[in-house]
Amino acid sequence: MKDRIKIIMENENLTPAKFADRLQINRAIVSHILNGRNNPSLDVVTRILTKMNSINPEWLLNGTGSIYKEGVDSDSIPKEPDLFSQNDIKPDKEPEEIEKPKEMELNKMINHLQSPVNKFVGTEKTADKNITQIIIYYSDNTFETFIPHQVKG
Repeated sequence: MKDRIKIIMENENLTPAKFADRLQINRAIVSHILNGRNNPSLDVVTRILTKMNSINPEWLLNGTGSIYKEGVDSDSIPKEPDLFSQNDIKPDKEPEEIEKPKEMELNKMINHLQSPVNKFVGTEKTADKNITQIIIYYSDNTFETFIPHQVKG
């Protein structure tokens, strides 16, 4: 059954992680099945058949018949996009049209950053703060307190 699960993943363009995510199971379960460490549990088989309802249960369980149920066209099944076959994907806009807004936005940002701003930044007048007490703690759990002398001005 491990080989049939691999075939399903190949036909659907699914990585083991995406396959696990689609079935809503732990990724380690799929890894253990594909490495031959564990056989698929009843839960995994039922999840494959419910989440991927075009799979023929007879084929999945016994390897007999077609991978897909009768009347299901394998080309009509939505598949995960294959990153390596980007020739099939045609963008709505030409690359130049996509790049121009980014370039214009970048120019605006650069112009904004380059325009100097002359501002006077003053400090607020705050009440005079004076040190009233300093406490020093020592590692032997003792401490000393210092009270600074009041300087008359």
